[in-house]
Amino acid sequence: MIRFFYNMAPNPMKVALFLEEAGLDYEAVPVDTKLGDQHTPTFRAINPNGKVPALIDGDTVVFDSNAILLYLAEKTGQFLPPPGSAARAELLSWLMFVATGVGPYSGQCVHFRLFAPERLAYPIKRYDFEARRHWRIVDERLARTGYMVGGAYSIVDMAVWGWAPRIPFMLADENAMAEFPNLARLMAEIDARPAAARARGIESRHGFKAEFDEAAMRNLYPQIFAPDPAAPAG
Repeated sequence: MIRFFYNMAPNPMKVALFLEEAGLDYEAVPVDTKLGDQHTPTFRAINPNGKVPALIDGDTVVFDSNAILLYLAEKTGQFLPPPGSAARAELLSWLMFVATGVGPYSGQCVHFRLFAPERLAYPIKRYDFEARRHWRIVDERLARTGYMVGGAYSIVDMAVWGWAPRIPFMLADENAMAEFPNLARLMAEIDARPAAARARGIESRHGFKAEFDEAAMRNLYPQIFAPDPAAPAG
């Protein structure tokens, strides 16, 4: 049986959606990052980077949410175009775009607005701008193609689904989705799928820490409490 290490953050949720869409048998193993579960030697042996999600499938260990999506899609032959096709190349391009652009800029937008020890204007402006720019690219793509790749529901749509519900929160604007009507249409379509409801339902299997206290901050953002680097000599 697949062991799926997760919490309810965007990256684990897109993997949960695939597992449910594909009907795979899996055990959901909670990793409460507010409690520091990701820092234990047991979890670091699975993912040296100490991030969720991670997955163990027999003797195979996979970490990074986009790598997991690609691994599971290739394992099952579901939700991806055939190897060697033009659509497969598009899928890889857009999946990496989510991995290196949409996710990181969206996450940093939240961090500098809400959790940085100093609320500095420039990083807030930079990451707000870049997050919006990346989401506009996604929205423009969906306006032309309906889905992110090849006119069919794929793992790239699942990767987008993991992050998109957080847009009003990350941009501090409850009406932010109005900027992205094609994305909003896709999210409504995916949310209507039974697998999406089942994916969200894994939260009820385990209780995660609700308080965002200093201990949680230390576990999630240890750099805030690390010593400042020494000033260069001279």
